[in-house]
Amino acid sequence: MPKMKTKRAAAKRFTLTGSGKVKYKKMNLRHILTKKTAKRKRQLRSSGILSDADSAKVRRQMLPYG
Repeated sequence: MPKMKTKRAAAKRFTLTGSGKVKYKKMNLRHILTKKTAKRKRQLRSSGILSDADSAKVRRQMLPYG
């Protein structure tokens, strides 16, 4: 059986932590930053962790060897 291909778009957006959780970069920090509060921009800088249901789908379908 041939190897499964990794979805390259998902590989660029998600990384796996050591415990197997899926980490991602939060959205809304690219432009129109003047109307966003400093607290909101500061919290958007930190990375997020996907929920269990979403991370199972990402790991199974998009990152098979992750």
